[in-house]
Amino acid sequence: MKTYFLKKRHGKIRWHLVDAKGIVLGRLAARSSRVLMGKDSPDWTPFADHREGIIVINAEKVRLTGRKLDQKFYRHYTGYPGGLREISARQLLDKKPEVLVREAISGMLPKTRLGDQLRKRLKVYAGVNHSHQAQSPEVISPNA
Repeated sequence: MKTYFLKKRHGKIRWHLVDAKGIVLGRLAARSSRVLMGKDSPDWTPFADHREGIIVINAEKVRLTGRKLDQKFYRHYTGYPGGLREISARQLLDKKPEVLVREAISGMLPKTRLGDQLRKRLKVYAGVNHSHQAQSPEVISPNA
């Protein structure tokens, strides 16, 4: 018996469209990261690029359960003394909902060079409109 290794793929990226309206953020992130990594394909290999892309629309209508809107904080450090900045999930959802969804999905991707490539294929939009009609994305359900 031999181990099958996927050959490096070149060419078109298969784009998938996810509507985040009314979907719980964690479920959306888990499903999207799974598709981006190619884990749904029968020839999945952990270190291979499966040429998948995700377009998320309606990011402002994503749901957070429980009291996460007020208790969950996003922090970053500017590099200066006293430069720890934090913003609650509610404020981030109001100001930049794309960042909220992007952070959730990016956190579930590998922290390697492959993960960096996959993050470039994640496109998040606050509203319904997106500029990827030419890629003819196939619609997937985040609950499946």
